[in-house]
Amino acid sequence: MVVRRRPQRGHRFTESPVLQLALQGWRSRTVGLLLMAAFLALVARGFYLQVINNDFLQEKGDSRYRRDIEVSASRGKITDRNGDMLAVSTPMKSIWAIPGDARTMAGDQKKQLAALLEMSPRELDGKLASEKTFTFVKRQVPPETADRIAKLKLPGVHQELEYRRYYPTGDMTAHIVGFTGVDDKGLEGVELAFQQSLLGHPGSRTVIRDRRGSIVEDVGATKPPQDGKDVRLALDSKIQYLAFSNLKAAVDTNNAKAGGAIVIDARSGEILALANWPTYNPNNRHSLSGAQLRNRAITDTFEPGSVMKPFTAALALDRGKVRFDTVINTAPGKLTIGTATISDAHPHGALTVAQVIQKSSNVGTAKIALGFPPKEMWEMFDSVGFGQAPNLGFPGEVNGRLRPWKTWKPIEQATMSYGHGIAVSLVQLARAYTVFARDGELMPLSLIRLDDTPVHGIRIFSPQTVREVRAMLEMAVQPEGTAPKARVAGYRVGGKTGTAYKIEGGVYARKYVASFVGIAPISEPRLVVAVMIDEPSGGAHYGGDVAGPAFSQIMSGALRTLGVPQDAPVQVAESTAAKGAL
Repeated sequence: MVVRRRPQRGHRFTESPVLQLALQGWRSRTVGLLLMAAFLALVARGFYLQVINNDFLQEKGDSRYRRDIEVSASRGKITDRNGDMLAVSTPMKSIWAIPGDARTMAGDQKKQLAALLEMSPRELDGKLASEKTFTFVKRQVPPETADRIAKLKLPGVHQELEYRRYYPTGDMTAHIVGFTGVDDKGLEGVELAFQQSLLGHPGSRTVIRDRRGSIVEDVGATKPPQDGKDVRLALDSKIQYLAFSNLKAAVDTNNAKAGGAIVIDARSGEILALANWPTYNPNNRHSLSGAQLRNRAITDTFEPGSVMKPFTAALALDRGKVRFDTVINTAPGKLTIGTATISDAHPHGALTVAQVIQKSSNVGTAKIALGFPPKEMWEMFDSVGFGQAPNLGFPGEVNGRLRPWKTWKPIEQATMSYGHGIAVSLVQLARAYTVFARDGELMPLSLIRLDDTPVHGIRIFSPQTVREVRAMLEMAVQPEGTAPKARVAGYRVGGKTGTAYKIEGGVYARKYVASFVGIAPISEPRLVVAVMIDEPSGGAHYGGDVAGPAFSQIMSGALRTLGVPQDAPVQVAESTAAKGAL
């Protein structure tokens, strides 16, 4: 009889040998410890981030609603020597947008915004079509217009403070002051030359924005802006007006292409006026050409012509080669050197050295120059600043052209003695004439007011030599000279004319540059004035006829503006300079 056992009802399926997992004791303990360590590491990391060092989470949180906004710094002012404004920054607004939010504006809102910004709706849509998170809609918007836009409460449209440069004297000082771009950085003139001083440094402030970019709370300034430093020029606005208006009149009267004028204080080397024509309005530069932007007095060179003759005479006097009354035979008004012939505009016979300058004899000057080795003449030209930049720190300064003396041929040395074969800028020429106003010292020039700081030049010629040359220059403006139209009532003045052909394509063309450079008062020189007229075509082309009258008007007004005492009768009389110099 087989007895069957019934299975026990309390048996568990895990007791099956197949389902049982036998782990060694050390392994189970290791796994447990690892899990415990990981849990403790997470707890420690959380404690570290939230309690000990919460900067990371704070930074992440701040990045979602806090912003640092740049606070614009005001650019420094530019004034003349008396404090009159030449350039000043006025507060404006820039209108910017978050394109994604701004595109939610209603059609009427877009039309209102476009009208206020003087834009077409199509142009505005183009600005807002950007996929960027920031775009300028329009820069330098007047504050009153910006206020009207703010009242519309347009979604995604915001504004920030910025500055726009304003030039009260407009085209009168455009070439010396220059102008800035839309980002308030200097692009021309003093604005560019003194960029680092004028610019200043922007500050910043921290604000809280909502998700649409609107400022809901101003946390405060974290870095205050540092405004730019003011620049006080040596320029005198009254004298600048005289130079500018008389230069323009001279260009118009002589139907000329362009012109330049400069006034220098001989005592300090300060530039009291610097004018060019044509010019432009720095407040409105929509239709500018390159010719209008050029500061011709500094950046353009020309063959100066006879204004160079006093330097040749000064060298000869200083070296003892000639005296004031040494006679030079200039007949028959021609001088042949090799295959070339030098001619005088008006033939003369025997002339003293003083009369060579007074009558502006090319032949007489060439004969004086050929008595020197080329090196000695070159060194004199170099010493008065020709062939090198005037070091004003002004953008676009040129060196001019003064070829090495070793390459000179006799005919070239002769022509350079009266201003042909050499190229100078008007500023170089005016500065060189300071040696005749300062008893032989060449003065450094300055665009910045020096506040009566004593300035010393470089000795070039002896005082006696310069006194004799000044007498020659005074003779040149007398009726027997080449520039009687340059005289000034009430003052003894002296100067020299220049008339030279222009070079085009490497050859001389039938176009002229007329110039005049002079000093006054002769008894105690205070000012140097230089005038250049480019391509006069109104019937006259000589420097005495074209540039001389402009010099007279500028010098007369400048001397009276500065209150310089008169040293001659109001009725200009014949000069006795020749007698006084001997």
